[in-house]
Amino acid sequence: MSLVTALIYRRRHRLLGRLVQELLAVYGMEVPPAAEIGPGLVVFHRGFGTVLHPYTTLGADVTLYNGVTVGRADPWVPQGASAMRRVVVEDGAVLCAGAKVVCKAGVLTVGAGTVVGANAVLTRSTGPGEIWAGAPARKVGTRADWPDGTAVAGVGAGVSAGVGTVTAAEPRT
Repeated sequence: MSLVTALIYRRRHRLLGRLVQELLAVYGMEVPPAAEIGPGLVVFHRGFGTVLHPYTTLGADVTLYNGVTVGRADPWVPQGASAMRRVVVEDGAVLCAGAKVVCKAGVLTVGAGTVVGANAVLTRSTGPGEIWAGAPARKVGTRADWPDGTAVAGVGAGVSAGVGTVTAAEPRT
């Protein structure tokens, strides 16, 4: 477990929580205590520039690269008046460098094993094992190693090579 990941898991510590938050800020990360983080989180490149909204849930074995933002699509609206309720990143999902996952209304779910490509701007929910890219993000394929959304050995263990292959995506309607 990296130092940054260890800090993330200790950010709710009763006595040291505030100090841990400040140490994460030194690394350029903002992970509020209200964000729910599952086991097996992997953070590459010290997560520099990564920001999670307080209403974020990360499942088990999620992988985050640097510059990832998970939050609201309407930051100018007061939190209480926002239609956004929560962003859920399910088990085994990979958010690549610079990926933005922004929720407009309700709950946005990034499906189990989904890959959100570098600098993609995802504004809607995905299914399991999908690959999304672009701004705005669109489905560009599915993971060959995630056919039914079940866990894959090595996901979340720092394995980034062979994440999957792109297969033809259905035309967007």
